[in-house]
Amino acid sequence: MIMREIRILHMYSDMLDLYGDNGNIEILSYRAKARGIETVVEHHSVGTKDTDFSSYDLIYLGGGADFEQQLLAEDLQSCRDEIMKAFDNGTFFLLICGGYQLMGEYYKDSNGEVINGLGMFPYHTAASLNKNKRCIGNIVIEAELNGEKYKVIGFENHGGQTSQTDKPFGNVIYGNGNRFESKDEGYFDKNVIATYLHGPLLSKNPKLADYIIKYCAERNKEPVKMTPLDDTLEEKAREVLFSRLDK
Repeated sequence: MIMREIRILHMYSDMLDLYGDNGNIEILSYRAKARGIETVVEHHSVGTKDTDFSSYDLIYLGGGADFEQQLLAEDLQSCRDEIMKAFDNGTFFLLICGGYQLMGEYYKDSNGEVINGLGMFPYHTAASLNKNKRCIGNIVIEAELNGEKYKVIGFENHGGQTSQTDKPFGNVIYGNGNRFESKDEGYFDKNVIATYLHGPLLSKNPKLADYIIKYCAERNKEPVKMTPLDDTLEEKAREVLFSRLDK
């Protein structure tokens, strides 16, 4: 019997899907359904009218290149007040790469063109003017979820260098992070995870997926029991990935 429902707004799914980022929604839906939690996924694209952002438990933006960010920036700005209202009302935001950059103060691309961000969070991003110089490869960070340290693994490929992230998602163990050879990665607050990690992120990090599901299922509701799932396969895959990085 379906006892709970999580409403998800997938923004610009037709434009922001680098390295399988749309798979994050599939992972959330699968792991929620295994616990009797229904997921309703709706979409906002350029030109969509009258989106009620505050009616969703989770708002998701994936990664996109400079071109896609330029195309959607004006539409995103037109929704700023309603998006800010949703955040203030406790809607959870999961932001990957381009989605991460666009929620900051601004993003300056590799040609020096400035794309205004929503200014929801205090960071800003400037891409390297050398288009061949990028933060690229596998990455591992140590994040803290409900007081427990958890190694989050993913793939990064970004020329953007993000600064003023006073609340990083995690500490870099392997890879670059927010900037070339930085010690911090992403941005993390009470109801936002913003990160450069692709992969898709949640297929490699089941505990992170469950952290988001629990938050969304309990938002404005009674606590929910998160029945453990059989993650044997996922954990074995993580072990293989970690072992490869050690070589």
